[in-house]
Amino acid sequence: MANITPFKGIRYNPEKIKNLADVYTPPYDVISKTEQQYFYDRHPNNIIRLILGITTANDTDTDNPHTRASNYFNAWLSDNILLQGPSPAIYLTSVQFSTNNHDSVTRYGMIVLAGLEPFEKGIILPHEKTFSKVKSERLNLMKACHANFSPIFSLYSDQKNTILKRLKEQAAKQLPDMDFIDYKGLRHGLWRITEEPVLRFVGDAMADKTLFIADGHHRYETALNYRSWLSKGDPDFSARHPANFVMMYLSCMDEPGLTILPAHRMLKGFDNSTLDSFVRKAEKYFDITTLTFNENDKKEIRNKFLRSLEANSSEKTIGICIKHHSEFYLLKTKPKVMEQLFSNELSESLINLDVTVLTRLVFMEILGLDQEMLDNEKMISYTSKAEEAIDAVASNSCDIAFILNPTKIEQVKRVAEEGLIMPRKATYFYPKVIVGQVMHKLFCKPGPIG
Repeated sequence: MANITPFKGIRYNPEKIKNLADVYTPPYDVISKTEQQYFYDRHPNNIIRLILGITTANDTDTDNPHTRASNYFNAWLSDNILLQGPSPAIYLTSVQFSTNNHDSVTRYGMIVLAGLEPFEKGIILPHEKTFSKVKSERLNLMKACHANFSPIFSLYSDQKNTILKRLKEQAAKQLPDMDFIDYKGLRHGLWRITEEPVLRFVGDAMADKTLFIADGHHRYETALNYRSWLSKGDPDFSARHPANFVMMYLSCMDEPGLTILPAHRMLKGFDNSTLDSFVRKAEKYFDITTLTFNENDKKEIRNKFLRSLEANSSEKTIGICIKHHSEFYLLKTKPKVMEQLFSNELSESLINLDVTVLTRLVFMEILGLDQEMLDNEKMISYTSKAEEAIDAVASNSCDIAFILNPTKIEQVKRVAEEGLIMPRKATYFYPKVIVGQVMHKLFCKPGPIG
């Protein structure tokens, strides 16, 4: 059973931080170097200093981004820049944004503590692959700071949405504790819910839920590793230690504001002969539609290309544009191709994913990429905006771009329930859960969770 509990969250002091928008960021793994510097410059107490410190040539084992993050965190607590809540709470949050068709949507979620569970228990389930290097870096940060700065984004099923509805009913009776517009124009709200009947209702209602990690796989596995590391060195470690819990943002997968964007791939490092022979090699496995354009009608043809891709979202179809080619290509897998090639090693739920077709058939079979290449971030980059990927090809910033339809939430749930793992960047849940709304300190003597 999922163990969900309220807690005494640490939040920015609004009397010290007049404009809360100045101190929040998205999660560390979607922040570019340019954005990192932007957040550093925006405010001296921006949470970027805790989650993604700037490295220097003079860094040492005792003076580095992680040790500096610890110093900032403790100083901000001492100076009342950060304040811990007086009583346990569930933090209801909202984010208002526009979808691709420009409709305004609001997604609600709650920030709680979730009892850590190994994946094999089937209570908390992953759906994407993680990388040891990233987990090692995040673990060093946790060892230095002993805190959760960014919640794990997870989902649960509640077809009638009764849990969030109960929280929203309570929030309607009080003013928001936070209401601001972030640097991208998204509006965020937060309500601190402390009423005992509501807290009990949520805990009881969540007890039989399975939690599906949407974003934050590395941070969740790091929390497991941190608990293991801490328990070995602390003779007083017990089941009530705060490190047995991780801060988690929970949203209902039946919530109308839940949005998944595609993660388009931009690749570089190919010679012209590989690029020029790609379509010919792909014909063995795909039915290919070619849309030729010139400079005068490129925008019109591009829009037609993207509409056609979306219209074929159930047909395992991938869009492609190649450097120096005046064509867009739509590749639809031929019947039973994936089953013939991979049925002995992949389940039906994985074979039917566009990202599996791309990774196993296109990247590995046709282009000959190995696992090291697939993990090479200098070779493969990602964007959720198709136009950005297409423009990167046109400007020679990359050699070839692969445009995808988004993975469906039903596919995520099925893969996770089967205990399987999708290829990297199979999903892009939008918007990301903003960092800094609530924090949680992990290192203390055993006692009541709060």
